[in-house]
Amino acid sequence: MNEKLYSITELAEEFDITPRAIRFYETKGLLSPQRAGATRVYNYRDRARLVLVLRGKRLGFSLEDIKEYIDLYDADRTRSEQLAHLMLVGRKRITELEQQLDDVQTTLAELRVIEAEAADALRARGLDPERALAEIAQKLLVEAI
Repeated sequence: MNEKLYSITELAEEFDITPRAIRFYETKGLLSPQRAGATRVYNYRDRARLVLVLRGKRLGFSLEDIKEYIDLYDADRTRSEQLAHLMLVGRKRITELEQQLDDVQTTLAELRVIEAEAADALRARGLDPERALAEIAQKLLVEAI
C-alpha cells in the first residue's frame, strides 16, 4: 500500500499550527510519527489523530481526555467504549460550559446595572452619558498614543 506521508511542516501549515505544537502533542503520546533518519514522517493515521486532538482542544477538552478517547479506539475496535467515553466527557464539558455561561450572564447583568447607575449619576450632574462616554474614550485614545 502506497500510503501518503506528511512532514511536520506540511501538517503544521495545513492546520495552521506550529511544528512545536505538533512535537508537544508527540511528547504527550497523542502522535507517534515514524522516522526517516532524523526526520519525522506522519501517515494518514497520525493526521487523523491530529484532527481529533485539535477538535478536542477547540471544544475545550483536556489533553488527558483527548488521549483517553484516542487510546480507546486502539483498544476497542468496536468503538463502544470510545463512544461511551465521548458521551461522558461531552456531558462533563457541557456542564462546565453551562456553568461558565451562567457566570458570564451574571457578570453581564452586574455590569449593565453598574453602567445604568453611572449613566444616572451623569444625568444627575446635568451631563449626557453618551457624550461623556465619547469624550472619555477620545481622551483615553489620545493618551494611549
